[in-house]
Amino acid sequence: MNNYYGNEQAKLLHDINVIDFVIVEMTEYLDTHPNDTEAIDYLKRYVCMKNQALREYASKYTPLTISSADASSCNEWTWATSPMPWEGGCY
Repeated sequence: MNNYYGNEQAKLLHDINVIDFVIVEMTEYLDTHPNDTEAIDYLKRYVCMKNQALREYASKYTPLTISSADASSCNEWTWATSPMPWEGGCY
């Protein structure tokens, strides 16, 4: 699987996107099944996974969200100057 993405940064970004997809789907499911405790636990687990992945990405590369900016290892504010993933910043 790593060979397809070419580098660790691209794979981590892909993993964040997959986790985010699961979170969106679970929140939609919970809109119609609000008392499903197993689904709530599943959602919580994926939210934790996403937060950890965002912190890892921020510490290794650049923050993807403003809330993960504090995990960045940069000593300067690069939010507006770093290329975003859709601008080729991931590759």
